[in-house]
Amino acid sequence: MTEIEENLPMSKTKKKKLAKEIEALAHSLVEMPQSQFKKLQLSDELAAEVVEARNTLGRGSHKRQVKHLAGVLRQSEDQVVSLLSAIEDIDQVKRSEKRQFHKLEELRDRLCDEKTFAEAFDEMIGLWPDVERGVISRLARSVHTNRDKRAYREIFKRLRDLVDPQEDSGS
Repeated sequence: MTEIEENLPMSKTKKKKLAKEIEALAHSLVEMPQSQFKKLQLSDELAAEVVEARNTLGRGSHKRQVKHLAGVLRQSEDQVVSLLSAIEDIDQVKRSEKRQFHKLEELRDRLCDEKTFAEAFDEMIGLWPDVERGVISRLARSVHTNRDKRAYREIFKRLRDLVDPQEDSGS
């Protein structure tokens, strides 16, 4: 039965679904931040089409240009597969960064709560033995006594710098 199904042409519904998926891929390429777009390995023709779609300003013409880009993508099935995997990798990295961000927020919140400070402080020292203990405890004390929002933010910045020391927070 499966051999018979394989020999049949693709149904109209499946063709439309595939076309919509490729159009969504084209839209995500156009809307993707430039920093992520540069990391993708695209053919020169496809890169030029994406740039042209990005530079098209009018709503109708922009939509038409995205559809044209989707048509170009449909012609190169192997390019579509590689793009889908690359975008999935980018999404995976975003999810892990978001998870790390939430963990840092949660640790900061526990450090800023007088009841959970000692436990969170010990956990922080276990994770990063070279942390500036005095500075963090002084900032946390300021939050405990004065509800200091600046110290609250500063604790998070210092925790983030412990995780990503190569990112310089010069702001």
